[in-house]
Amino acid sequence: MPRLLIVNGYPRASRENFARQGVTHPHVLYQRLLERHLPGAEAEVFFVADPENPLPEGAELARFSAVIWTGSDQTIYQTNRPEVARQIALAKRILALGIPQFGSCWGAQMAAVTAGGEVAKNPKGREWGFAKDLTLTEAGKDHPLTEGKPERYQGFEMHLDEVTRLPETATLLATGGHTRVQAIAVETETGSFWATQYHPEYDPLEYAKLLAARKAAMVKEGFFPSEEAVLAYAKDLEALHERPFDRALRRKLGADETLLDPAIREREFKNWITYRVLPRL
Repeated sequence: MPRLLIVNGYPRASRENFARQGVTHPHVLYQRLLERHLPGAEAEVFFVADPENPLPEGAELARFSAVIWTGSDQTIYQTNRPEVARQIALAKRILALGIPQFGSCWGAQMAAVTAGGEVAKNPKGREWGFAKDLTLTEAGKDHPLTEGKPERYQGFEMHLDEVTRLPETATLLATGGHTRVQAIAVETETGSFWATQYHPEYDPLEYAKLLAARKAAMVKEGFFPSEEAVLAYAKDLEALHERPFDRALRRKLGADETLLDPAIREREFKNWITYRVLPRL
């Protein structure tokens, strides 16, 4: 059986907050993706931000066919913080071993930084909800990670930082109006790291839970007039999940099939499995 390592980038306090607020843990979302796209695979979860968990060494990592990185609420350029520095160290170790990696949001920033790129706070502020203008680059139109994606599409977003400089070993595959770097493929002499800034692992229901949990921040940052307004928007997302073909809801929220159809939304993950994981088996 293929064995994959899912690296959860959230520290314990954040995970406990997710549990209190009924938010599905991000590693669980990826476990569900694996059930759909690589049935029978074994998935082990590693909570990398917890300092008491020793980073796996080469022999231990070599047991895994591939590695998945979840999102995180950490700031990757704060490398003086152990919970950040140890994550970068692990990603570099995996890349050097040639084990293929995939990630979303924090994963895209990790892919860039691991290979020598840079990340900074986005001067435009938080990107949230779903980007409606994701666009494949010329390279993205021919790359296996984004194979089968329409030239323009939508994707779930929730981040404050952005990749500001790509490493030389990275190829930019998709861009957006709020955040330029939306999908990248890092290919070094030893390994690969494919990633998206948006979240293919989320659906409207799971994103509604995440948004509701961050209602205070959404009001503080001026996106909503009140927490009740955030919760009302989240309710609309839940309804859209239940009725994805409801035209009125689609128009109200501005969502299209590229966001709502799992076959399109999850395509990058499926492509990674097809082109990077299965060949290693």
